[in-house]
Amino acid sequence: MNRIVIFANGNLPDLDKARAILRPDDFILCADGGTRHALGLGLTPNLVIGDMDSIESHEWKHLENTGVPVELFPHDKNETDLELAINKALEVKPMRVIILAALGGRMDHTLANISLLADPRLASVDIRLDDGVEEILFCRDQVQVHGSSGDFVSLIPWGSPVRGVQTENLKWQLTNEILYVEKTRGVSNEMTDKTASVKIGSGLLLVVHTRIS
Repeated sequence: MNRIVIFANGNLPDLDKARAILRPDDFILCADGGTRHALGLGLTPNLVIGDMDSIESHEWKHLENTGVPVELFPHDKNETDLELAINKALEVKPMRVIILAALGGRMDHTLANISLLADPRLASVDIRLDDGVEEILFCRDQVQVHGSSGDFVSLIPWGSPVRGVQTENLKWQLTNEILYVEKTRGVSNEMTDKTASVKIGSGLLLVVHTRIS
């Protein structure tokens, strides 16, 4: 499977920008209340997973009427619905996973959703949180960010210093530098072209891409 799109239950600030991310052949996987976003975009999920404590009755009825498969979990569980969805996605070894509506709302959920991307099992998967406005991913070796000149790109070391940071097509270029957890050196850089690249020597680097248009 080439691409899985997971809908979480956070905010979608711009439906048109979110819709622009989608492709006709995407496998649509909804994490519980994320079903509302998929249905709001006129999509029929391929699978819904979770404890179903956030789904509305009319949404549940729509799933039943359209025959959408549902994997039901108990409310008392160790994982969030999004973590369950990511685990399910990994079973089919996709080339890319995009998670929509994972940001906004409760701060604890936002931070937890970002932390999920640090899972070592995801090292070989291109997995990103993206709502059409903000895109969030981890750089373990090298990554590319596609956008527009003037877009903001912030580089934030995750958990420990990140060494050997090198960038291309960012306004303030970094050349074999070290970014420290307690410093803000990598925040609010700007793209100077449609594609920017980031490479690191060691560590785990959070990349936050904010589109300006």
